[in-house]
Amino acid sequence: MNGAAPHALMIQGTTSDAGKSTVAAGLCRSLHRCGVRVAPFKPQNMALNSAVTADGGEIGRAQALQAQACGLVPHTDMNPVLLKPNSDTGAQVIVHGRALANMEARAYHDYKRVAMDAVMQSWRRLTAQYDFVVVEGAGSPAEINLRDRDIANMGFALPNRCPVVIVADIDRGGVFAHLVGTLDCLSDEERALVRGFVINRFRGDRALLRSGEDWLEQRTGLPVFGVLPMLKGLHLDAEDAIQTQQTAAGEAARLRVAVPVFPRISNHTDFDALRAHPQVDLMFVPLDRPLPACDLVILPGSKSVQGDLAALRAHGWDAQIARHLRYGGRLLGICGGMQMMGRTLHDPQGLEGAPGSVAGLGLFDYDTTLETEKQLRVVQGRLCPGGEAVRGYEIHMGVSAGPALARPAVELEHGPDGARSADGQLMATYVHGLFDAPDACAALLAWAGLEAAQPLDLHALREASLDRLADCIEAEIDVDRMCGFR
Repeated sequence: MNGAAPHALMIQGTTSDAGKSTVAAGLCRSLHRCGVRVAPFKPQNMALNSAVTADGGEIGRAQALQAQACGLVPHTDMNPVLLKPNSDTGAQVIVHGRALANMEARAYHDYKRVAMDAVMQSWRRLTAQYDFVVVEGAGSPAEINLRDRDIANMGFALPNRCPVVIVADIDRGGVFAHLVGTLDCLSDEERALVRGFVINRFRGDRALLRSGEDWLEQRTGLPVFGVLPMLKGLHLDAEDAIQTQQTAAGEAARLRVAVPVFPRISNHTDFDALRAHPQVDLMFVPLDRPLPACDLVILPGSKSVQGDLAALRAHGWDAQIARHLRYGGRLLGICGGMQMMGRTLHDPQGLEGAPGSVAGLGLFDYDTTLETEKQLRVVQGRLCPGGEAVRGYEIHMGVSAGPALARPAVELEHGPDGARSADGQLMATYVHGLFDAPDACAALLAWAGLEAAQPLDLHALREASLDRLADCIEAEIDVDRMCGFR
């Protein structure tokens, strides 16, 4: 890198899923490899995939991945405000890693002034500690209805004089309209912060794009810093969207795994290792479709357990799961999925809806009660009964108790967790990331019926993907110019 390092660069996008998180992660890894002390930052995130930090808080998984790209342990300052939707109009508001309250959209709009104070506290701490901060926006700065009291995009960039690069996804079509239209929606003061553009997910002959790039630069007076190709096969944490396409194993897979897509499914990154595994066919199945023939069903995490359990029943999945078990299939519940497998779910304080209790699936003899204090911790231990090493994290408001827990699924450092059935068909646990450790992954796949299950190291795959992404960014983008190093 040439010259004095500037302070920061903000990656904004023309749309959600334009590639902001990916570009930010690749830039973080590139700068880290060049010896820059760099950290990620996202003022406000809205996602149901979250991670537990070293300081015992909760942030978006994209920022945890970006921390890994920087060679850092994730910290709550990297994502000071996290919104976890629990209805179409409301969300749990998490500030500095701690859940404060459930708020409807209008109430949160009024709360944004307080949230901005938390954002600025984290921003000041990061900029004091690191040479460079890669900032990620949320959604698009062109969302006019969200500009008032915005803390996620230009509402953050403008008072902090943070330079901005706008990313657009050419695979959606209309990329030049997206970029010009986004720029036209900004005020003169905001446009002055925009350094240029990155075009993402291009496939084809680059020469055919040159005339469009030239037009864009002449129209806006801003450079296209680079065009990133469509990169397939990256093993990176998804911020929220579920990838439903066929897994790499396809028809050659020897184990079929089905995961129902709840309306409020959370932390589906638990299954990234299965998606990448060459012997596994992982299927995310919408509830309005029948349960396909499979060896293993996994009930995933949920931000609204009672509501998602009701949706599962409304679509007849409870009967389909019972049939799956009658034919010898395996069933695993993780976090919210574990709670569903018990006898009863109690919500006396109305934390997820109206106060009351509902019957679980009755597959295990335990009950779960939702409590105000959320359990947040990084954990490690060993699978039962084989003793394979497990590492992961817990994020849940429910506390489970009952005789079935005397036969745990995992022995953690702080005590036993989850349950196993005596016949070997059922398993439940609060531990997210259960498949991430290689030996644990192989043991769980063997339990599900896969002979000669291969271990898979998800951390190593993510490292390789981050390096591949950084290689691409360095090859296609003038990083020094984009970051203001020259």
